[in-house]
Amino acid sequence: MLAFALPVFLLAGFPMLGYAVAAAAWLAAWGVQLAAERNVERSLSGGNRRSALGVLAAATLGRVWLVALAILLVGLSEREAGLAAAVLTAALVTVHLAGMALDRLMAPEEESP
Repeated sequence: MLAFALPVFLLAGFPMLGYAVAAAAWLAAWGVQLAAERNVERSLSGGNRRSALGVLAAATLGRVWLVALAILLVGLSEREAGLAAAVLTAALVTVHLAGMALDRLMAPEEESP
């Protein structure tokens, strides 16, 4: 989605600062999610479900705050860039959630023990 949005930003003349901030925040949040998923797998393999849940909750909240603060800060410095970052982030979240939903729908059903 980020690769698709870059030419749109360039051709439409949207502020590149908004694109850069949204892309950096989104990629950083994605990195946090990957690290959290690894930590969750380690916790679950050790039988510590409470720790896994705590890591997942902290990572989710951290990602939201990271992206929201990035949009807020760029919006305070340059209003149009903040709007561009917010719209791009909304599109990224929408595509991400739709992809997760499709992944769950297409995944083979697991048998209950």
